[in-house]
Amino acid sequence: MYFEYDNKGVCSKKTIVELDENNIIESINVIGGCDGNLKGITALLKGVKAEEAIKRLEGLSCGFKSTSCPDQIACALKAAIAAKG
Repeated sequence: MYFEYDNKGVCSKKTIVELDENNIIESINVIGGCDGNLKGITALLKGVKAEEAIKRLEGLSCGFKSTSCPDQIACALKAAIAAKG
């Protein structure tokens, strides 16, 4: 399943996720933000169950912001799971 999510409150603009039928992350691509850090995070998440990634990333903040790019990845994953039904 391919899903696009518009990020909110961070430098990155969009998160694109691909999940298999068991909610295993096939790929994540974050548009904008800190390129090297996000490439590292998304590489580490490949093959991980989306629910586990959400537990690890949800609620992380960036500086004074109440969210972060990893938190927005968690939001994108939650939205993708919800869209699957």
